[in-house]
Formats: sequence, C-alpha cells, structure tokens
Amino acid sequence: MTALLQVEDLKVAYGKIEAVKGISFTVQQGEVVTLIGTNGAGKTTTLRTLSGLLKPAGGKIFFDGTPLNGIGAHKVVAMGLAHSPEGRRLFPRLTITENLQLGAFLRKDPDGVQQDINMCYDLFPILGERRKQAAGTLSGGEQQMLAMGRALMSRPKLLMLDEPSMGLSPIMMQKIMETIRELKAQGTTILLVEQNAQAALSIANHGHVMEVGKIVLSGTGEELLHDESVRKAYLGED
Repeated sequence: MTALLQVEDLKVAYGKIEAVKGISFTVQQGEVVTLIGTNGAGKTTTLRTLSGLLKPAGGKIFFDGTPLNGIGAHKVVAMGLAHSPEGRRLFPRLTITENLQLGAFLRKDPDGVQQDINMCYDLFPILGERRKQAAGTLSGGEQQMLAMGRALMSRPKLLMLDEPSMGLSPIMMQKIMETIRELKAQGTTILLVEQNAQAALSIANHGHVMEVGKIVLSGTGEELLHDESVRKAYLGED
C-alpha cells in the first residue's frame, strides 16, 4: 500500500549548516506517527519543509503520490496537508471565529465551512463559548486548541502538529493529548512533533527518534515506550 506521506533521504540546510541529514520515513493513512527528540534535533525543520515553508537541500517528498519538492506552501495546503506550527501563530486581534474562517480560506463551500466551525466548537467547547473573543486574550491552552482547530478547517488529509503541549499546564496538556486521541479515533492522519515523549509514544502507531538531524531509532509507539535507551534519554528513567 502506498503511504500517504513518503519522505526519502530528506536533507535541509540553513546556509552551510545541515539541520536535517538524510532522513526517511512514511505515514500511512489513518496513522499517528511521532517524531521525538531534544531541541535542535531537526523535528520542526522537517515539518516546515514538508509544508513548503523551507526548501529541501536534497531528497524527495511524496504526498498522496505527488512530489512536493518545490511546491509553495499555499499549494501544499490545497493538496491536503495542514500544519499547526510551534508557537501557534494565531492572529491575536481577530476573534476565534475569524481565525477559524482563515483556516478555510481556500475553500468555496460556505455551508461546509460553517459545519466545520461547529465541529471545532464541539471538539473544543470553550472556543464555542468564547467565539467572539480575540485570540490574543486566550490562555496558552485555549490558543493551542484554536491553532489545531484552524488547521482542521482546511479538511486536511494529513494534520501536522508541532509541539502542541509546549508551555501548557499538566491539565491542559492532558486535554490536548485527549483531543489528539479523539482525532485519531475519527481516522485523522497525524504527524506529531512532541517533546513529551511518553504522551506522544502512547498515542502513536509509529515513532522515530531524531538526534542532530538524523533518525537514530524507529519502531512502534509501544516498542519505543519500552526501549531502554528511549526510557533513559526521553522518559527520565534510570
């Protein structure tokens, strides 16, 4: 079966500094795949390259059978790949509803857009309660919910989430992870970058450990959760 996303020997450089050094992995439809690793491992750079924000220095990317190399970010979104970035990148002065509408800017079905806005409010009830509130006045966890909702508004075939739990309280982090589980149960295909390795691996079908631009270990989420080297390095266990 052809993978929904296929990454082959991907290299990405900032000037002379190679941030991603020839990584390969796949994401099958309906899977959650996670990239874990410390800061500077190349995880965010990988997502930014997949979404067309950075140009690869080498390698190939195929999405739903189509090469992505050299395709602009707006066209990547139109093909069905949505990116909820690290730091959320919301429009702080616009309302919750307006931010969600911007996530659907390529769509031409106003009735469907409204249905999906309502779906986001079902998924995140607090957003529905505060729909007229400016995004910049929300808590960090509420902003993360809105960033995820905005990405879902394009009806993506693949949803990329970059550090969705970063900076959140334990309770809010748990809510975000529960939402990712719910999206997985609904059949959403997700590529997840997450520093909380335990939470990410407990959700993921497959995981890849990145260190200084390379994938150094791969396996199912369950296998990596029980791998001694992963437990020592990323789960804080001796």
